[in-house]
Amino acid sequence: MTTVAFDHTTTGYRVPHALCLAHAAKLAYADPDAARRQAAEWGFDRFRFFEADFAPPFALDHTQGFTMASDDMVVTAFRGTEPTQIMDWLSDGKAPLVRHPSRRGRAHWGFSTAVDAVYAELRGAVEEFRTAGQSLWFTGHSLGGALAVLAAARLHFEPPSLLADGVYTFGQPRTCDRELALAYDEALRGRTHRFVNNNDVVAQVPPGPLYTHVAEERYFDADGRLHAKAPGLLGRVSDRARGYALDAAALRPDADGVTDHFIDAYIACLEAVGR
Repeated sequence: MTTVAFDHTTTGYRVPHALCLAHAAKLAYADPDAARRQAAEWGFDRFRFFEADFAPPFALDHTQGFTMASDDMVVTAFRGTEPTQIMDWLSDGKAPLVRHPSRRGRAHWGFSTAVDAVYAELRGAVEEFRTAGQSLWFTGHSLGGALAVLAAARLHFEPPSLLADGVYTFGQPRTCDRELALAYDEALRGRTHRFVNNNDVVAQVPPGPLYTHVAEERYFDADGRLHAKAPGLLGRVSDRARGYALDAAALRPDADGVTDHFIDAYIACLEAVGR
């Protein structure tokens, strides 16, 4: 197993940093005390756990995450959800789009509500901990990836405008409409890295074109190779077919892309790339 060793002075995209943020995204699933202890072992001496319940749009009624900080880096990670749960209320595309607080487009109602529930506490933690211009990062897996994107967008578009150094998501569903995606991509160009693992089913919902992904996608193919850009349509179809074939050859009953979605699958891919 690869040792998790944050380079707190990192400012740009690096695979080892992506691996560390994937572990932070996984840590968001842990209980607060365990997360605090692990953050301290990673060199983050400030920690704020946040969670909130709210009136549920569809099956989503809870937000959870944390912000951890050192003298050089501030990281916020959002908790995701089980793939079968998120698919139940994303695959049919019935979730409405609502106006994003930035007024630059629309976001998925459930995701937007989930961020709203913790936004004041999140922003307060970032502003309290970021006392010396530390680099600022957001991460999350599954649902957590969608919340990381919307939180980073809101922090930037609302005064006093805090621009994240990086937003790293893993198995993130589509989050918003084209208008908000374009505004987000213009503001965070080169700072967002949306990892997709081959047949990950959650990364394919809610359905387009009503919902749109933000850039840039970094794609793991069926053999675990990391591509800086997603392949074209024909290449994507071919590689997905290869992924299903490999699952079938291994007699895996979960060849529907659920296994590709788990955060441990993303961590394994990043560890292999980094060897």
